[in-house]
Amino acid sequence: MNTTPNGRTVVRVKDVMKPEVLLLDGKETVRQAIDLMRAKDARCLVVRKRSPDDEYGIVLLGDIAKQVIARDRSPDRVNVYEIMAKPVISVHSNMDIRYAARLFQRFGLSQCPVIDGDTIVGLLTYSGIVLEGLVDRSG
Repeated sequence: MNTTPNGRTVVRVKDVMKPEVLLLDGKETVRQAIDLMRAKDARCLVVRKRSPDDEYGIVLLGDIAKQVIARDRSPDRVNVYEIMAKPVISVHSNMDIRYAARLFQRFGLSQCPVIDGDTIVGLLTYSGIVLEGLVDRSG
């Protein structure tokens, strides 16, 4: 956290993000994704890039519900790349959380990867923004 010249405390994404991010390959099955999510109590997975020129993807529980369960598709026969969102919207670790919250609201996000350069360093969620991002402003 930093303080601006006018005394306002700036909370950065890196201050409230979760440092653990679950990565998987897009060729893995939805069953494998579900197993990983269940084992790690996760609500989303980030899909690795296939090459330096590729982009990250993301799979949310809602994607599995809508694109696999609701359509009566077999999780053993559907690959993650078929249902992921790609490219994923991400935020930089040094971003002010006020701007991250605006981005979440504008695009209907509930979570997104945090990136430094070309590397994922964490996961930002609305929970983190709200529960960890509010600081005592009564100074």
